Amino acid sequence: MPGSGRSIVVDPNPDQSSPVTITPYPNGPYLVRGDFVVQDQQGHELPSERRTIALCRCGKSRIRPFCDGTHKLIGFEAPSEAEPWPRG
Repeated sequence: MPGSGRSIVVDPNPDQSSPVTITPYPNGPYLVRGDFVVQDQQGHELPSERRTIALCRCGKSRIRPFCDGTHKLIGFEAPSEAEPWPRG
């Protein structure tokens, strides 16, 4: 796993054959691996033909919610490890 970041593992439900893993990449997207479904806000499934996808974290992708690599062009910076929760 690149960097020192942590992956989030989502336990499978009975219909899934394996857990889903979400890994934030340093200065890049979230990589999602496993058996998953991506839906829009209305619950419509977004087409994905792969078991690994990259989700945009910079907000500038032209194919959101998927990553198109724009984060590299704009100098997006974000850690791959968990950040402290804000105290309030």
